[in-house]
Amino acid sequence: MNTYIEIAIIIVSVALIASILLQSKGIGLGGLAGGDTGGVYTQRRGIEKVLFYITIGLSAIFLILALISVLITG
Repeated sequence: MNTYIEIAIIIVSVALIASILLQSKGIGLGGLAGGDTGGVYTQRRGIEKVLFYITIGLSAIFLILALISVLITG
């Protein structure tokens, strides 16, 4: 069972990385490296809002899977 949880953690972590990178599509390479964009905050609409909620959900799933993995192996 531990193997299945580890595979699930890998899949969720790759999806989480992809969703985070997709959120910074308009920022450019400087934003990915931590540079200041100097932009004004805008409200999320449409697909940006959905992607934001997907990122939150994936991070919660990742946290739960990590805790389950620690409890099983510990």
